[in-house]
Amino acid sequence: MSTRKDLLIRRLTDEGQKTAAFMRWLAAGPLGQPVYTTGPEWQARDLLAHLVSAEQTFLFYTRDALAGGPGVPEDFDIDAYNAEATAARRDAAPEALVSEFEAARAETVALVRALDEAALDRPSFHPWLGRVPLEQILKLLYRHTMLHERDVRKAIETGQPVPPVPATPPAAA
Repeated sequence: MSTRKDLLIRRLTDEGQKTAAFMRWLAAGPLGQPVYTTGPEWQARDLLAHLVSAEQTFLFYTRDALAGGPGVPEDFDIDAYNAEATAARRDAAPEALVSEFEAARAETVALVRALDEAALDRPSFHPWLGRVPLEQILKLLYRHTMLHERDVRKAIETGQPVPPVPATPPAAA
């Protein structure tokens, strides 16, 4: 019988491979396609940068929390961070972003492999979810890439940005 940890490792690995393949496909395609018209108004190129920065930032704060540090500060402004971190990588070579994502996801999988099962229940803070068990944040990590991939594909298929949808974090609902 698979443990929760085994399932997370499998999903992070499988979805990471799918995301890397998607990023390679996108790197050779319409990087200038507008995807979002609200917030930072990202194009497809920006999503490559965002997926890398999100993965790397998750690793940083999770390692900090597991080592006894505070992890993500409760006043962390996710929108401001995403705008700044994405802008900082916007002009990076797409192939380099794919490699950075793959390396970061491999580190994420290694981090989960090294955890004992009880660590998945450790209360952790995420700016979107609020204070939840670490397991929920790990699940969000692969779901996050899936949602952005869906939006990019839809924008490319239609030639139009995805329609804005009001977003309410689950913790605020």
